[in-house]
Amino acid sequence: MNSSAKAVLAKVPAVTLGFWIIKVLATTLGETGGDAVSMSWLGETTEEATGWGYLIGTGIFIVPLAMLVAAQIRAKAFHPWLYWLTIIASTTAGTTMADFATRSLGIGYPGGSILLLAAVLACLVWWYRTLGSIDVGTVAEPRSEAFYWATITFSQTLGTALGDWVADEGPGYLGAALLFGATLALVALLHYRTAINRAALFWAAFILTRPLGATVGDFLDKPLDKGGLEMSRPVATLFLAGAIAALVWLPPQRAGEHPSGQ
Repeated sequence: MNSSAKAVLAKVPAVTLGFWIIKVLATTLGETGGDAVSMSWLGETTEEATGWGYLIGTGIFIVPLAMLVAAQIRAKAFHPWLYWLTIIASTTAGTTMADFATRSLGIGYPGGSILLLAAVLACLVWWYRTLGSIDVGTVAEPRSEAFYWATITFSQTLGTALGDWVADEGPGYLGAALLFGATLALVALLHYRTAINRAALFWAAFILTRPLGATVGDFLDKPLDKGGLEMSRPVATLFLAGAIAALVWLPPQRAGEHPSGQ
């Protein structure tokens, strides 16, 4: 590949079916991994819970997230392993941040979901007003990457709160997962059958994969009497990590194309 071709490649992966499969697995891992630390290890589901476990868990995850985002921004090209490790870091941090907001701060699932949705929309509006586009194909330089990762982190946090809210309102974890999966399928249909702005549909789908993964993760590791399968959180997390690693390693991973190169 010549230098002029490299210049028009984004530093994020091309949006393919494989991208969405890995993204859903990563968000599910974020839920089981975050819960393994804050609930199982730090005891937030025990009688000794203090409410600080979620904040401590956030502190544990936010450090590698910041380091990975910095490495991603400094990188000169798209690196699949670096990208997906950053996504996983954002989704585990998002799990503990959402639980801290909705449970420890006492604003509940509705309050947390509304607050975080406002944060996601604020990031997207600020990004658009600053750079003129929220298309992921334009993510190729530090400013757009900063907006990209801020939007992702808030969307990962929103997804946990939204998934818990919907599941808690009646359908349970499996029912909520089916609901979010159906909504995601509708977004895909709109993508292929309508002329709705593709960047807007991408971010709608990206946001919806998080509550889908969160409810699937909860279905895997929550107790039987709460509608889950009561799987070991560390075991579920390791299994999901293995599946993601296989999908990143085996199929070819390529960078998305910058619009200027089309």
